[in-house]
Amino acid sequence: MSPPPSVSAVADCPSLAEGVTARSSARSSAPAKDATFAAIGLALLSTVFFAMGDVAAKVLTDTLPAIQVTWLRYIVFCLVVVPAVLIARGARAMHTPRLRLQIIRALAVAGSSVLFILGLGHLQVAEATAINFISPIFITALSIPLLGEKVGIRRWAAAAVGFLGVMLVVQPGGSAFQMAALLPIGAALSWAIAAIATRLMNSERPETTLAWSAVVGLIALTAFVPFHWRTPTAGEIGVAMLMGSFSTVGHWLIILAYRKAAASTIAPFSYVQLLFAGLLGFGVFGTIPGAMTLVGGAVIAASGLYTAHRERIRAREARLAAAGIRRP
Repeated sequence: MSPPPSVSAVADCPSLAEGVTARSSARSSAPAKDATFAAIGLALLSTVFFAMGDVAAKVLTDTLPAIQVTWLRYIVFCLVVVPAVLIARGARAMHTPRLRLQIIRALAVAGSSVLFILGLGHLQVAEATAINFISPIFITALSIPLLGEKVGIRRWAAAAVGFLGVMLVVQPGGSAFQMAALLPIGAALSWAIAAIATRLMNSERPETTLAWSAVVGLIALTAFVPFHWRTPTAGEIGVAMLMGSFSTVGHWLIILAYRKAAASTIAPFSYVQLLFAGLLGFGVFGTIPGAMTLVGGAVIAASGLYTAHRERIRAREARLAAAGIRRP
């Protein structure tokens, strides 16, 4: 999955997502089951738009530098998100007591986007997407020193399985190995840093984090773009606008999804993007994912699904402990 210009603060912070879900449920009289089905539908639809955004980015990498492609996507994202946040919340939307963490998160997300798009210039969309889904492994590892979490043997086992899946896709030492495969791995690590930063400031409003990530990311990319500039054609600008629009719509859909259901319920459906990445890659570029990409992608998805399952159990146990209820 392409790390979007600025993922929803709801999407990568389970505790915040749970709070948003609880508030939404309290205000709504609709049955919880209906809201969950709607959330799943929105999440699935978001994967289509994210995959289309990745395909558009790959098209642009044939003629434009990756950092310029990322910069163009950020421009569209900022033009949509920042005005919307300011209109909805006013100038106070930019107020944050965690400015340093906001900047770290924004730079990590921007770096993740650049690395992923660099990888798209050399890899199939499905291949880069599958490798990039290794981020939960890095989040698991980083959560120990940075968040003080205790990681049990089951989560480490799931991480090991996910790593095995990445090895199946990358095939180190084999004739099919490409050094470019390290780029989406680096993107996943950078993305994990952004996710950890979000969890460290989970009291921040999602729209505040979105706006700061959009603005800081655009400023950082603008500083480097002049060194990698190539004047885009009218056609390339059109594709860039589509790329940014697809990514922005994907964000909007996933935010709506996390407002209707718990993060642990929604997160597993992100792996459907592997399917759409493969289908769109074939439709646009005529490429067919190799057998090892498909098998490795399935293994990575299984690892992620189990990790999400364990997170759901941990969240439930934490709620019971906070309520003073012991499991039978």
